[in-house]
Amino acid sequence: QLQLAESGGGLVEPGGSTTLSCRSQGYTLDYYTIGWFRLAPGSDREGVACISSSGDNTFYSESVEGRFTISRDNSMKRAYLRMNTVRPEDSGTYYCAASYRPCQPFEWKNFGSPGQGTQVTVSS
Repeated sequence: QLQLAESGGGLVEPGGSTTLSCRSQGYTLDYYTIGWFRLAPGSDREGVACISSSGDNTFYSESVEGRFTISRDNSMKRAYLRMNTVRPEDSGTYYCAASYRPCQPFEWKNFGSPGQGTQVTVSS
């Protein structure tokens, strides 16, 4: 069974940067689309970035496009989310999840095996 684990994040100043990592704890990620989602108090879960199994195709939500970059290294069984120019509204718990489907439609219900999440707090 695929198990993912997120790491990175923490406290980041507005305008700063951080990188989240998503690691498979066993199975290869070669055949999976990987999505990053975030959940903030009082808000619905939002899909922010997605990458195809080969890494050739990516998708971003409007709220992060141009600031976040998703990438992957299948040889390391990892995916990453580079967060640049972060804003307070980027705060939340970030989850990575996997799917056999393409990125679009980019919906939580199409993904599975999320980890425990990693907290990102953007504050001065």
